[in-house]
Amino acid sequence: MAGAPRAMLTRIHPVVKLAVCTVWLVAAVLVFAASFQLATIAIAVVLLVAIERRPPLFVLALMVPFALFGIGMLTTTALFREEADFALRVAAEAPFGSAAVSAGLVLFLRAIACGMVSAVFVLTTDPAGLVKALMAQCRLSPRVGYALFSAMLLVPDLAAEAQQIRLARAMRSSRPPRRVPGPFETASLVVPLLAFAIRRAGRAAISMETRGLAPGAPRTILGAPVPSRRDAVFAASAMLLLAALVQAA
Repeated sequence: MAGAPRAMLTRIHPVVKLAVCTVWLVAAVLVFAASFQLATIAIAVVLLVAIERRPPLFVLALMVPFALFGIGMLTTTALFREEADFALRVAAEAPFGSAAVSAGLVLFLRAIACGMVSAVFVLTTDPAGLVKALMAQCRLSPRVGYALFSAMLLVPDLAAEAQQIRLARAMRSSRPPRRVPGPFETASLVVPLLAFAIRRAGRAAISMETRGLAPGAPRTILGAPVPSRRDAVFAASAMLLLAALVQAA
């Protein structure tokens, strides 16, 4: 029973989820109201904690980088008054003190809200499923799609290759490797990893050519997500909720 709620958002079609999150991000940027930003943050937290079963501390940790970015906006607006006149004029009527502090607070909440909407999408979407859905339903070029697949596989392989190089050097020097590589060791890994990436890119290009990834050629996409009635219900509910929040703000 615990796995069913966790899979609720991950079963939504990736393209539908991408469209909903994009519209919500646009609304978060355009609606200059602290109540709307707070509601967006609360909805994202509920989705991640109550539905996706993510630990609350993990969700709070996700907010930290966006909060730091928002603090920069808050201090800049409140102390130096560098924000646009439109933002100050809109925020002048809000009950947060001066116009500068009010505008800075809304910008602070906006940064967190946009970050949490993005986190909901990233944490509930399979990257491979998203690429397959874009190829199947949005006519994404197979060359671009398979290039994205290669990039997704290359990132963990680069980390594994870097670890292998560090272990080999540690064995040669008869010293255990450091837990965190220093700046000089990191710089020495750039050339070997770049050579590894170039070799992988060449092999991927040859593999794509041998599989006939020519533009316009018919092909079958295995495992591509299929839109369902559940996706329409999710999109309609999200848009109705967004419209209600915008109207209230």
